[in-house]
Amino acid sequence: MIENDDKADMKFYCTNELAEMLKMNVQVIARKLQYGELAGYKIGKDWRVKESDLLEWLEKHSNQALQDPGEKVIGRFMKKGRFETLPVQYKRRKYILEYMLRQFELNRLYSEKEVNEIISRFHDDYCRVRREFVDEKMMNRKDGKYRRIVSYTFLK
Repeated sequence: MIENDDKADMKFYCTNELAEMLKMNVQVIARKLQYGELAGYKIGKDWRVKESDLLEWLEKHSNQALQDPGEKVIGRFMKKGRFETLPVQYKRRKYILEYMLRQFELNRLYSEKEVNEIISRFHDDYCRVRREFVDEKMMNRKDGKYRRIVSYTFLK
């Protein structure tokens, strides 16, 4: 639950504001949002991005991120914003699962349909990914509803 103090600190940017701030084309920003590369909320025809999500995305794409093994795996397996296959090697597959898991908000219940829709943005076999989320203790399922597990520890 968001505390009142936290609400005051939240700042959101629309697509045009992001494009202007980052000196990028509006369509490029929109594409990054549509493919889930940048976390955001679609409201009407426009997107909104939390300042904290923007800062996280910028940090992830800084030159320091090149040393991150997870980013290398993502870059190797992602084509046009999607994963055609999941790696057989456990650790590589886990990096990709974690990438998709980050698209889910903490402390929010999702219907199976919502989970399938989010996973489908990245991979065709949403049933397998959904099962692996539960098997790897990344999400839990109760009464047909899914929730991202807060205590899950991401790989380093």
